[in-house]
Amino acid sequence: METAWMWIGFNVLVLALLALDLGVLHRKGREIGVREALLLSLGYLVLSLAFGAGVYYVLGKQAGTEYLTGYLIEKSLSIDNIFVFVLVFMHFAVPKTHQHKVLFWGILGALVMRALLIVTGAAIIEAFHWVIYIFGAFLVFTGVKMLVTVGQEPNLEENRINRFMRSRFRVTEGFEGSKFFVRRGGVLYITPLLIVLVLIEFTDLVFALDSIPAIFAITTDPFIVYTSNVFAILGLRALYFALVGIIHRFHYLKYGLSLVLVVVGAKMILNAFFGAKVVPTELALLITAALIGGSMLVSVVKTRAVPVEEAAREAARWWVPGSPPKEKTRSGEEEGPPRS
Repeated sequence: METAWMWIGFNVLVLALLALDLGVLHRKGREIGVREALLLSLGYLVLSLAFGAGVYYVLGKQAGTEYLTGYLIEKSLSIDNIFVFVLVFMHFAVPKTHQHKVLFWGILGALVMRALLIVTGAAIIEAFHWVIYIFGAFLVFTGVKMLVTVGQEPNLEENRINRFMRSRFRVTEGFEGSKFFVRRGGVLYITPLLIVLVLIEFTDLVFALDSIPAIFAITTDPFIVYTSNVFAILGLRALYFALVGIIHRFHYLKYGLSLVLVVVGAKMILNAFFGAKVVPTELALLITAALIGGSMLVSVVKTRAVPVEEAAREAARWWVPGSPPKEKTRSGEEEGPPRS
């Protein structure tokens, strides 16, 4: 059984990793190379699996399997965030030297939001068991919706969050280094970099509304839910810089992720209805791994002969909160305001 010391120790570890990242490894804004990103991603992966081994040893086989399944689901779903990062950074032409700072604060905010959602979700399920059916139905609905909207590219110029911030605040014409705020003549301005950060935060909130119920379909243990979520998010920043050059090859991964949501949603409903593990965690882990691995394999095979520009454009087609899909002309070409 989890103890207060386990919670304290884990959070101290997270704070140490964040301090190491911001205060030592990336104290000065600079472009992160693929080799460095791959090493960091590998480091986070090893640390995550080592923690899972500790969970298995201390809390038992069931807890260890639940952690591994939850981590795989959260890690897979977090790749969706990378598609959005690419789209937002490309649209706003964010320099590579500033992207790390945006992702650091974005992911720090994501950790806080997810912690609040997990605590709230656990309390609701504990008090109202029937909420599990709502969570399960929501996951199935979301998975189906994701399958239907795969080909829609969001129009960031008409994004409601972007338009709201530009209408309510003074915004500088261009970036001011890596600053989010600047003062000119005693007047406070926000920079486009802050708009990018807010967009990424809102996007993660939307993804969290999918991923948190998904892991509650595996376990309702707050410690397992929280730790698997945190480890999946911590390595996301490094994973972005490692995959940004080849993310266009993973277009069909979205179909696999959509099916994963449908599967875990159905598992949640069935297990709750029968009051037993009709669909065991081990089977959910196997199905998730097969769907993710299969969709990645199909992606690599299908995009091997597609030009990089076209594949990147297809891979970036996803949904960003408050962004209407771009309309198409009669000729089939997308139209909309010119990108900034």
